[in-house]
Amino acid sequence: MIHNTSKALFERAQKVIPGGVNSPVRAFRAVGGEPIFIQRAIGAYLFDEDDNAYIDFINSWGPMILGHAYEPIEASIVAAVQHSTSFGAPTRKEIEMAECILSMLPNMEMVRMVNSGTEATMAAIRVARGYTGKEKIIKFEGCYHGHGDSFLIAAGSGAVTMGFPDSPGVTQGVANDTLTAPYNDLAAVESIVAANKGTIAAIILEPVVGNMGCVLPDIEFLKGLRTLCDREGIVYIWDEVMTGFRLSTSGAQGIYPVVPDLTTLGKIIGGGLPVGAYGGKKEIMQCVAPAGPVYQAGTLSGNPIAMSAGLTMLTYLKQHPEVYTRIQSTTASIVKGMEAIHQKLGVSYTINSIGSMYTLFFTSEPVTNFESAKKSDTVLFGKYFRSMLSQGIYLAPSQYESLFVSTAITEEHITQYLQAHENALNDIHT
Repeated sequence: MIHNTSKALFERAQKVIPGGVNSPVRAFRAVGGEPIFIQRAIGAYLFDEDDNAYIDFINSWGPMILGHAYEPIEASIVAAVQHSTSFGAPTRKEIEMAECILSMLPNMEMVRMVNSGTEATMAAIRVARGYTGKEKIIKFEGCYHGHGDSFLIAAGSGAVTMGFPDSPGVTQGVANDTLTAPYNDLAAVESIVAANKGTIAAIILEPVVGNMGCVLPDIEFLKGLRTLCDREGIVYIWDEVMTGFRLSTSGAQGIYPVVPDLTTLGKIIGGGLPVGAYGGKKEIMQCVAPAGPVYQAGTLSGNPIAMSAGLTMLTYLKQHPEVYTRIQSTTASIVKGMEAIHQKLGVSYTINSIGSMYTLFFTSEPVTNFESAKKSDTVLFGKYFRSMLSQGIYLAPSQYESLFVSTAITEEHITQYLQAHENALNDIHT
């Protein structure tokens, strides 16, 4: 494939945008080479500026569950634009969107719309602190909750050690209030809570992790955290920005029988447009201004264009739950095919999957947390990524990301993917 235009655009971008991209993973530094600049997309395909076509297994990091340029969503956007792009005032669509979300997440009693997943998680933490009167939070290694200061913290040397900033610009004061534990390790969380008795406002996690690669929770871990939060008066937050309405009509909450106090949402609820939300128990959400003292605001919150697109998406998913059966079946076929190829070639790698999310880890060991994910051979993954890209398969440019399947993926696409996968493995092992 020829990428002359993308190469020229990247050189141009680096002069005016830090690193040449507006989100770090897009720079391809984790896989080598230079980023591909996308010009358009439709259905299962992305087309770059040199008109190369790729079968897309990122789907804008999850939200394009119905494929790119889905006509009803595009039509809803066009119709909404006719009435202006922003009002900065309440609209009927905001109410309809809130009612739709609450109908699909029965444990959610109130919801507030925001503009991104990062904004949703930042607000949820603030509300938890305001509600409990406590300051510290617990997060998990490898769980990504956006780029808010409270979340850019790495663990200390021990399970009860205070965190240290993982990015310049994050103060030590913020780090002191963020405690980090290994994912799927309930005992470690219990130790942290015991060592910080009466000071923990919230525990936040991805119920299914997508940002260390796809990592599934132990159900007893999720249940144990619920019990711990109830006992200690801690707000239990599920970050479903990635899994919300991706795994089922009720997100991860439709799969795992555990009820969080607050849930953060994003991705799919905008139909591909920038949007986020947080919500949960009424008594907690009533703390949010103007109902309560915890301030959070946004001129573009509940933007009419985003609400129209998101409501069209959610209404379709609610009325057609068979979508989830279809994309789960597609994902299962891909994973089964990959495993058959691994057996044929005599290689041993780990594949984690659930619903329409999956990750190939270049390690033979089970991946259950960030430490085990980091045992993957990232150099080998980079070679694999470049081989797949050259064959027209667009994957996440990082070992530590989940892939996502859309309804636009057909049997023909699966066949192409699996052939490319076998070719790539042959390439990197010869």
